[in-house]
Amino acid sequence: MKAKNYFFISFLIIIGLQACNDKALIDTFDHIPNENWTYIKPIKATVNITDSKKKYNIYVNFRHTADYKYSNIWLRFHLIGPQLKDEPLRQEFQLALPDGEWLGNGSGNLYSYQLIYKENYKFPTNGKYTIIVEQNMRDNPLKAVSDAGIRVVVADKK
Repeated sequence: MKAKNYFFISFLIIIGLQACNDKALIDTFDHIPNENWTYIKPIKATVNITDSKKKYNIYVNFRHTADYKYSNIWLRFHLIGPQLKDEPLRQEFQLALPDGEWLGNGSGNLYSYQLIYKENYKFPTNGKYTIIVEQNMRDNPLKAVSDAGIRVVVADKK
């Protein structure tokens, strides 16, 4: 009986340490209804920056099914916050190799990606920032998109 308790306590400690090592300030995945991502349903997340001296990586979490018919995706970004004027940025991300092999991690019919939007980014000041991501492809709705979200992490010191 005591061995089981030690195992359980060890398990909880390991899980707790892994959670402490995760430097994510936010990590969202929003389900896209009917796998149809429309222009009018952007993904939004708010992050509270308490140390503007640190560098951050901002990612888009993205999942699509095998029925996704493109090898790329165009996204439009808005970063809104203290001392920032909204200046939308359009950016392309490759999702597949020229031969059609998906670059994302596959599980069954689903492919997952973490697409880097900003790397080693320094927010101008402490405060709350809203990140908005819109699909910016010609198709509206964009079919076969399962989920999309935003992840902000403290960049590793290198």
